Amino acid sequence: MTGLNRRRRLAAVAVIALAAVTGSACSSSTDGPADEGAYLVWDPYPQFADDSEWVALLKKCGTSAGVTVERTGYDTTDLTNKALLAAQQGNSPDVLIVDNPVISTLAEAGALTTTDDNKLDVSAMEKNLLGAGQSDGKTYGVPIGANTLALYYNKDLLTAAGVDPAAVKDWASLTAALTTVKAKGKKGITFSAIGTEEGSFQFLPWFWGSGAQLTSLDSPQAVSALTLWTDWVKQGHAPNSVINNTQTTSWQEFATGDYAFAENGTWQLANAEKLGFAYGTIAIPALAGGPAPAPTGGEFVSIPVQKNTGRYETSQQLVACLTNADNLLTTDTTLSYVAPVAAVQERQATADPKLKVWVEAVRAAKGRTGDNLGTKYPKISESLWTAVQSALSGGKSPQEALTAAQRAAATR
Repeated sequence: MTGLNRRRRLAAVAVIALAAVTGSACSSSTDGPADEGAYLVWDPYPQFADDSEWVALLKKCGTSAGVTVERTGYDTTDLTNKALLAAQQGNSPDVLIVDNPVISTLAEAGALTTTDDNKLDVSAMEKNLLGAGQSDGKTYGVPIGANTLALYYNKDLLTAAGVDPAAVKDWASLTAALTTVKAKGKKGITFSAIGTEEGSFQFLPWFWGSGAQLTSLDSPQAVSALTLWTDWVKQGHAPNSVINNTQTTSWQEFATGDYAFAENGTWQLANAEKLGFAYGTIAIPALAGGPAPAPTGGEFVSIPVQKNTGRYETSQQLVACLTNADNLLTTDTTLSYVAPVAAVQERQATADPKLKVWVEAVRAAKGRTGDNLGTKYPKISESLWTAVQSALSGGKSPQEALTAAQRAAATR
């Protein structure tokens, strides 16, 4: 890509970013480090203070590379906008850690270097996780870890209802379990179907588990997935509140102890330990059995394009340090992530047997921007969550809603 073309692409995507951050304070860190020996790292973990293990690891990696690390943590959306604007202005951080769907946006804008450019070794990374950071055959970063979705269940409630969670292997057996629970006067399953990316994120395991593809939103397989959800609501297996539920409010419903199942993620593990009842987890089942491909959450560690290419060598050392096996174990434990390396996943599952289900789910997972969808994904996702909302509210049948979604996705 020529410098002129890159600037034009950056200008196009940064217009949207600028609109999103208008009126917000600009960080002084976009002006670059005051000390040329300092290396800027931006991450989406503002919850971690300077005395956290995460910041200690960043400093340790800087010391190993012979430099000082200046780190700034941003909210995920804010980070995306600032990264685009910084790239347009030519003052990107040296290392950028971003949510995996953002990689394709930054890559298309010409804001990121590839792993080949900087000789970053990604051979040990699980291919399904690495795919979220790939576009047109090139890889634009290294996954630092992944989270995904599974089904939490209330052990006490299922035992009282005579339901064995181990018998839930496919959609038919799950629906049978929900029917039994309802017959006992209890509630079946709660999830998030809100009209945002959270709603698409939670629908995707059922969508992909039916055999559907994001390039064909109105396929018979896709219709079967949306029909499953709408039937659950109609039959009282899932509450009407799912249409407005975020993943947080869905979890709050499950925490009441009234629901047998809840679709949620690894990030709820700490909260699960505080529940007033015994719980367990199983993989979300595919239509015909086995774990459904759930979407991956989690971040990539990337190296943005720099005017001074002499900085790349040290940036590569920082990324390699952050993503080596020992450091991944520490970081992913802190973030409640499953590691992107099989050997580290095994160490996690051995140390905490409750993670075995999550390792299984991550190994079956898919990147949302995979299949070379790249920046097409946000448009597809919006069409998908709109269809889910329309069907669950009764405005359209699943077939009608998804036909409209496919038409909208093709024209956006």
